Amino acid sequence: MNENKELILALNQIEKEKDISKDILLEAMENSLVAACKNHFGKADNIRVNINRETGAVNVYAEREVVEEVEDEVTQISLTEAKVKYPTASLGDIVHVEVTPKNFGRIAAQKAKQVVVQKIREEERKVLYNQYCGKEKDIVTGIVQRYQGNNISINLGKVDAVLTENEQVKTEHFRPTDHIKLYVVEVKDTTKGPRITVSRTHPELVKRLFEAEVTEVRDGTVEIKSIAREAGSRTKMAVSTNNPDVDPVGACVGLNGARVNAIVNELRGEKIDIINWSDDPAVLIENALSPAKVVSVTVDVEEKSAKVIVPDYQLSLAIGKEGQNARLAARLTGYKIDIKSESQAAEGGSVDEDTQFFEEQE
Repeated sequence: MNENKELILALNQIEKEKDISKDILLEAMENSLVAACKNHFGKADNIRVNINRETGAVNVYAEREVVEEVEDEVTQISLTEAKVKYPTASLGDIVHVEVTPKNFGRIAAQKAKQVVVQKIREEERKVLYNQYCGKEKDIVTGIVQRYQGNNISINLGKVDAVLTENEQVKTEHFRPTDHIKLYVVEVKDTTKGPRITVSRTHPELVKRLFEAEVTEVRDGTVEIKSIAREAGSRTKMAVSTNNPDVDPVGACVGLNGARVNAIVNELRGEKIDIINWSDDPAVLIENALSPAKVVSVTVDVEEKSAKVIVPDYQLSLAIGKEGQNARLAARLTGYKIDIKSESQAAEGGSVDEDTQFFEEQE
C-alpha cells in the first residue's frame, strides 16, 4: 500500500484555489496509471487502478474470472485459489485481485504530476469557456490593452479578446486602459482557451445598452421591436409597450435625456433616434422617417414597398445626409421606400430616382 497523503493535500489545495474537482483529477490519474500498467503487465484490459480518496494510497487490481481450470493466468483464477481470499466466490464470478507492482508509488507520483498539470490546464480552459459562453450575445466591459496591427487586444478579466478591424467603429479611437462596452458575438472553445469575438458595430450592442440603462426595457415593460444602425454615426430604434401608462419613447429617453445620453456617451457621440413602433406599416414608416414631416404614405404590403410624399422643404431632411435617414428608415421597417416631394409628386416623377429610392440594405 502506497501512502501518499501529500498528494491528497495538494489536490485539496488545487480544488480550493483553481475550482477544479479533486475527483476529476483523481479519476484522470487512475486512467493514466492504467495505461502505465501496460508496460508492466503487457496489457491492461482487465487492470483497474484505485487511488484512495482519503489517504492517496494507490492499488492496482486485476479483474479475473473464476474458472475450474485456468487457461490464461492474466484474466482467470481457479476456484480453489479464489476461495482462499474470496470465500463466497463461485464459478463465473469476476474477482478483483490486487497486483500492485513494487515501486509503483514512484511511477504513480510521476504520472500524477503529469496528469495534474495537464488536467489543470484543461479544466481552467473549460471553466473559462463556460464562464464566457454564458456571456455570448450579451455585453461585457473590457479594458483596451494595445493595438495589434489593425486589431485591438481587449482584456475581459481572466481572458483577452480581439476586437477585429471589421468589428470596430471607424470613428472611434481608443487608448490603453480605456474601459469600453462590447457585444460578445461568439465564444469558441479552442486548445488555447476560449476565443472570444467582440464587436462595437453590432446593432445588438445598442439593444443591450438600453437593457442595462432602462429598467422598463430590462423588465420587458418596453420592447425594442427593431434596430437599424450605421455604427459611429446614427441608430434608429423602434419601441413599443402593452402598458397604457408607460410612454416607451419617454422611458428610453429618460428625464432630460439622461438615459439616452448615457448610451450616446458610451457610443462616443453616435446619434440615436427612438420612435414608436406601429403594426400599421404606413404609420411605422412615417415614424421612422422622423424628424422629417410626412404628407402621405402609400404602402404595398405584398411588395413590401412604400411611396412617401413629404413637403418640398422637408425632402432633404427626409432623405438625410447621403441618404442616411431614409436608408435607416428602410432597414428599420423592412420596406423599400420611394420618397418624393409634393411638387415632384404633382409632376408625376422624381428628380433623381436613384437618390429618392431606398431599401433595406447594409
